[in-house]
Amino acid sequence: MADTRKRGKRGRAGSIATHAVLSLGALVMVFPFLWQLLTALKTLAETSRVPPTFLPDKWNGASFEEVFTALPFREMLTNSVLNTVGRTLGQLVFCSLAAYAFARMRFRGRDVLFALFLSVLMVPSSLLVLPQYDIIQALGLLNSAPALFLPGMFSAFGTFMLRQFFLALPKELEEAARIDGAGSFRVFWSIMLPLIRPALAALAVITAMWSWNDLLWPLIVNTDPAKMPISAGLTSLEGQYETNYPVMMAGSLIASLPMLLVYVFLQRHFVQSVAMSGTKG
Repeated sequence: MADTRKRGKRGRAGSIATHAVLSLGALVMVFPFLWQLLTALKTLAETSRVPPTFLPDKWNGASFEEVFTALPFREMLTNSVLNTVGRTLGQLVFCSLAAYAFARMRFRGRDVLFALFLSVLMVPSSLLVLPQYDIIQALGLLNSAPALFLPGMFSAFGTFMLRQFFLALPKELEEAARIDGAGSFRVFWSIMLPLIRPALAALAVITAMWSWNDLLWPLIVNTDPAKMPISAGLTSLEGQYETNYPVMMAGSLIASLPMLLVYVFLQRHFVQSVAMSGTKG
């Protein structure tokens, strides 16, 4: 009986310690967003105060209105949405097709070609900026929405990721479909692709977040503020001698909301893909 009570006390103590650590971790993760919101509600003078203050002396929501006048914010949000949707849909289509071919089809030079695909992962993305810019310029697409997402519609990482999920599927499903007369594309579209839905959701989340936050490429190909995504547009709020931090924080907070909604919507599939990748073998 005494041992049972001791084990119960140890269990409660362990539970309290676990919740304390998790609460501390949650606070660390949430604090930057909280500081961002509080800074957006301060005046410019308060953000420059030394030592800094945590709560604003006077709650000021004018920054959320000013961001729409300081920038063509609606146009930039639209450009960010077009960029993100274009890249994400492109990668889901092209990477899934390439991954299925590398995983389930047999053709001469398949392994060599796949090794060349993987070698792209070792090349820094900054080295590809110049040739991609030359292509976009030759197509006459500078300062346009397609210039933002066309180079990012394919990914070697996405192909490798989806290939691993295709390899884990049983061959019997594919063989049964072919016996019933299904062709390669029908097998891919109707049988195999629905089975890797969690992997597609994970790739969609990763691609969407990377596309939404991309900064270097949009700054190079689109110099017109009305054609920039919000990630590039917010950098124009940073002045040489003074930066309007409340307006910048307000714009950043508004710009981060769509990605939070995307993650909340696809969170279940994302976690399921991680769990599936950990139980393979």
